[in-house]
Parts: sequence; C-alpha cells; structure tokens
Amino acid sequence: MAKGKRTYVAFISKVTGNIIHITNVAKKNFAAGEKLTLRKYNKATRKHEEVTMKEIKKG
Repeated sequence: MAKGKRTYVAFISKVTGNIIHITNVAKKNFAAGEKLTLRKYNKATRKHEEVTMKEIKKG
C-alpha cells in the first residue's frame, strides 16, 4: 500500500512533558527532522506554554 500524504503529530509541553494537542499535518510542509514550536494553552497548568511538535504513530 502507498503511504499517505499526511502524518499525525503531537504537541508536547516543555514544562510538564505531557501531550497537549494531537493533529495531522501534510508531510510536504515540513522537512525531515523539522520541529515546530508553538505557544498553546495547557489545561492542567491553566497557562500558555511552549510546545514542540513530535511525529507519532496513530492507528
């Protein structure tokens, strides 16, 4: 079977180390090994924190 054009990524908090958000992204938008850093709201700490993108296996 052919591989899809999209992959699942998880955004992991730098403070707590927990997964904050999971989504899928187009592979063509990110080079191999590139990591995106965003600021997202963490419900556990009730603050905005920096999160990094990590590819995960879903299914």
